[in-house]
Amino acid sequence: MSAVAIPGDPPQEGAPPGGRRALAVWGTGVSVYFVAVIFRTSLGVAGLDAADRFHVNASALSTFSILQLLVYAGMQIPVGLLVDRLGTKKVLALGAVLFTAGQLSFAFSPTYGMALASRALLGCGDALTFISVLRLGSRWFPARRGPLVAQFAGLVGMAGNLVSTLVLARLLHGIGWTAAFAGSAAAGAVVLVLVLLFLKDHPEGHEPEPLPHQGAAYVRRQIAASWREPGTRLGLWVHFTTQFPAMVFLLLWGLPFLVEAQGLSRAVAGELLTLVVLSNMVVGLVYGQIVARHHGARLPLALGTVGTTAALWAATLAYPGPHAPMWLLIVLCTVLGACGPASMIGFDFARPANPPERQGTASGITNMGGFVASMTTLFAIGVLLDATGDDYSLAFSVVFVLQAVGVSQILRLRRRAARRERERLVASRVETVHVPV
Repeated sequence: MSAVAIPGDPPQEGAPPGGRRALAVWGTGVSVYFVAVIFRTSLGVAGLDAADRFHVNASALSTFSILQLLVYAGMQIPVGLLVDRLGTKKVLALGAVLFTAGQLSFAFSPTYGMALASRALLGCGDALTFISVLRLGSRWFPARRGPLVAQFAGLVGMAGNLVSTLVLARLLHGIGWTAAFAGSAAAGAVVLVLVLLFLKDHPEGHEPEPLPHQGAAYVRRQIAASWREPGTRLGLWVHFTTQFPAMVFLLLWGLPFLVEAQGLSRAVAGELLTLVVLSNMVVGLVYGQIVARHHGARLPLALGTVGTTAALWAATLAYPGPHAPMWLLIVLCTVLGACGPASMIGFDFARPANPPERQGTASGITNMGGFVASMTTLFAIGVLLDATGDDYSLAFSVVFVLQAVGVSQILRLRRRAARRERERLVASRVETVHVPV
C-alpha cells in the first residue's frame, strides 16, 4: 500500500467509497486545519519579538501559549460532541471565523491583555478543526485507511508549521508585526469560502443515523460511554506522552532555547525548527504505513518514540560543555519530529474502541492529552526559567516528569485495551457470519 493509494481504494460493501471525490472534499477540510496550525504556531517564531513588544518576562510570555492551549484542550470534548451533533461543515466554518478573528486581532493588539484575549479566541477556533478533519476522513474513506488518513492530516498540519517557520518569520522581520499577522489572516478568509462552497459532511448514500436530541442526558451518556472504553483512555495517554516535547519546542520555547541557551543565531535556530517540521512530515508517512499494515506496532512505535526522545533530551541537557554540539542538536530535532506522528497513534486506539456515533467525542477526549501536557510544560518551563535565572537545563527537565507519568498510565491500560479490542473484533466477525443473505 502506498501513500498515493487513497484515491484508488477498492469499494467495500457498506463502507465509504474513498476515491478522488473523497480526496477533494477531505482536502478542503484539511486546508482549514493547515491554516489553523499556521496561526497556532505563529507565536513560536515571534516569541522574542512578543516579549519586546509587550515588555513581558518568560512567565508572562508563556501565558500566551498556555492560554491558547488551555482553551484548545478545554474545548476538545465539547467539540467532539458538536461534530457528532452538527457535522463537520458547520463546525469547520465556525472554526475558520474564530481563528481568523483571533489572528487579525493579535496583529493590532496594543496591550498584553488584548493580545492574550486574541490568542484565546484563536485557540477557540483552532480547537474546532482537527477533530472535524478526523471525522471527515472517517466519513469519506474506508476504515482501513484510518491510520494513513490521520497521519496525512498531521502531515498537512506540520506543513502549516513549516509555513510559519519559513514564511511568517521572514515576513515578521521584513514588513513588521502588524502587517505580517494581519496579512496572514487573509488565509483564514480563503479557507472559510472553500468550506462554504465545496465541503460536504458525507458521501451520498452514507448519511449517518440521525441522533435524537436528548440534551444534557445525551451529552453525559456520550462522554461516559467513550471514557469507559480502555482504548479511549489509552489513546489519551499515548497522545499525552508523545506529543508535548515537540509541541512545546515548536510553539514557544525552541527558539529561545537554541538562541539563548545554545548560543545559535536566529537563522540557524530557525533552520533547526524547520528540521523538526520536515522530520515530522517524513516520519508521519512511515508511521502511517506501518500502523495501517501492522496494528500490533502501535504501542512499540509510541513507546519507542518516547524513550528515544527522553534519551536525546537527557544527552542535550546534561552535555558537559557550555553548549551542546551541533550534531547532537540536529539529532535531537530530527527525533522531535517523530513526536507528532507518534501522538496520532493515540487516535488509532480510540477509533476501534468506539462506534461511529461516538467517534467525535472519543477523538476529543484523546486529543486533550497532548495539549494538557503541552500546557503544563509551557507553564512549568516559564516559571522555572524566571526562578532559576534562565537555567534552561533545569527548566526543560520537566519533560521527563510528564513522560514518566504518561508511560506509567500507558503500561497500566495497555492489556485492558488490547483485550477489549479483541472482544470487539470477535463480536464483529460473529455478527458478519450470522447476517442473513
